Amino acid sequence: MKRPFLAEFELYVMLAIARLGDGAYGAEIRREIESRTGRSVAVGALYTTLARLAEKGYLRQQVREPEPGERGRPRKLCTLTAGGERALQTTTNALRNMMDGLEPARGGA
Repeated sequence: MKRPFLAEFELYVMLAIARLGDGAYGAEIRREIESRTGRSVAVGALYTTLARLAEKGYLRQQVREPEPGERGRPRKLCTLTAGGERALQTTTNALRNMMDGLEPARGGA
């Protein structure tokens, strides 16, 4: 069986969802990635990646209507599946193994 590995941005998205817990949604995921990486996240790239991860079976998306008295549009809440948790674990373990024993580069290149 082929082991699941995540691409870099997929990894960021999955880690953000894991940190935010059940009910993470697009804007929240985007803010989490931007604040932790310092990287700007295009809305289109995020939603394309969320759709791809859902197609792979790594996350579930459920639409939640605004609560009475809440403003705004319905939100697509994201939750990791068991398969998504395995893919996240496989990828982060591989990164840890590759980084084990490396010293951060110092100074200019």
